[in-house]
Amino acid sequence: MSGTVIDALTFWARLKPDLVAIDFAGDAVTYAELNAWADGVAHELRSRGVSAGDRVSFLGVNSLEWCAAALGALKLGAIAVGFNQRMLARELIALVEDCEPSVVVCDENLRTRLDEVHQARPEFSIMMFEQDVRPLRGRQPEPIAAPVVDLTDPTAIVFTSGTTGRPKGVIFTHATIAGEMHEWSLMEGVLPNKLRPLLVLPLFTAAGIIWGIARTIIHGGTLFLQPGFDPAAALRVLIDDKANTLTGPPILFEQIAKVPGFDDADLSHLTTAHVGGARVPVDLLKKWLPRGVALRQIYGQTEIGGSATVTPRADAETKPEKCGWGTIFTKVRVVDAEGRDCAPGEPGEILLRGPGKMPGYWRNADATRATLRDGWLHTGDLGSLDDDGYLTFVDRMKDMIISGGLNISPAEIEAVINTIPGVEEVAVISVPDEKFGETPAALVKAAPDVTETDIVTHCNGLLADYKVPRYVVLSADPLPRMASGKIAKRELRDTHANIPDLYTRVR
Repeated sequence: MSGTVIDALTFWARLKPDLVAIDFAGDAVTYAELNAWADGVAHELRSRGVSAGDRVSFLGVNSLEWCAAALGALKLGAIAVGFNQRMLARELIALVEDCEPSVVVCDENLRTRLDEVHQARPEFSIMMFEQDVRPLRGRQPEPIAAPVVDLTDPTAIVFTSGTTGRPKGVIFTHATIAGEMHEWSLMEGVLPNKLRPLLVLPLFTAAGIIWGIARTIIHGGTLFLQPGFDPAAALRVLIDDKANTLTGPPILFEQIAKVPGFDDADLSHLTTAHVGGARVPVDLLKKWLPRGVALRQIYGQTEIGGSATVTPRADAETKPEKCGWGTIFTKVRVVDAEGRDCAPGEPGEILLRGPGKMPGYWRNADATRATLRDGWLHTGDLGSLDDDGYLTFVDRMKDMIISGGLNISPAEIEAVINTIPGVEEVAVISVPDEKFGETPAALVKAAPDVTETDIVTHCNGLLADYKVPRYVVLSADPLPRMASGKIAKRELRDTHANIPDLYTRVR
């Protein structure tokens, strides 16, 4: 498969001009309108000196203006780069130094922060979503001629969430996006104009700009975009607008299942419900099955295009802990420290290759060499393959706790604690221990009647003693999360490094 997202946009604008391309919380824009809007933005960007290969960055919450601005950049062959609007000026300066955008398009309420960035790095110009992009909607500018591009040229940069350090810019090319979407259209049986995804995650992530905007436009579908995650609003879209695709971490599905009316809803039209970032809890699976929805675990990374494997529909109920065995063109290996394939059931590093594999990190040759070796993406994740080739994700290699010489997977402990009634969220981190070097500590958001003793007793019955947390920190507040919806483990490790000094050991 070849071509660009702009090829798809102009095609569907001509063939299906009145089809809704994006519905933003009820404010809909058709393919013809979106194409003309993107042309207008492209003219504005060109007047500011933007040309093919330049970077155009976006700093703002989900909006139609964000989408139109990104597509306008792609109209010129520029590279779209999303910035996390929650970042502080210091963090944004690092991203600007990395990708050197020609223009940054910004929300009005973030202008002061961007001005601080601009003082430190004045090389870019500033556009505003409200003042510069929004007024271009509804106009009929001269169409922008499709740029002549090499399909291996970068078209988007998505910064990693920085779970292991400073964010790195993952390069998406025209070819990797098209190849990834072609593969998943075969996997999920997506028909032209029938894709109707609900997006509640931020547009600056791969879930947003790649799997939200690009995927929908390539298939000529309708994207139901929300300003953020509101469980009640999400359920209304699923019911009333019959969105048929939803992807996110388990907490997204858990919160929707708590909305009044969920237990009576017919959601059988939701044919693609993918859960990423953590295992699918069995009790969560049981909540959605009566609604006609089989939650299926996916595994992947931004560096492989976002998703690399998915549990087959037939195995959703019987193998909820599995991530499938790869996809049509994407292959999976699990290797030991010497690079040899592990035996079935033996944990090792997960390696991936496929059409969505990145060509590298933006201007980071060292990280690229460390991650892409011998044609494979080295994920830094631990997993195992069973006799049938099914992948089980174990944990991030950097998250593994080594206590007294024994490896402990935080994800395994979290899965056990999550089965306790009243537990809403849990994160297990490593903390210092005089005897064992390091030991597990469980940070738990739970109902008031859940005690430390309840958690330890439950773990004692299901885990080897060395895996049972020696510290339990209960909280009524939600655990911090990254933009992807995953719990921010690195932040928790930083803020709770002194747990042994503040809390009493529970065993």
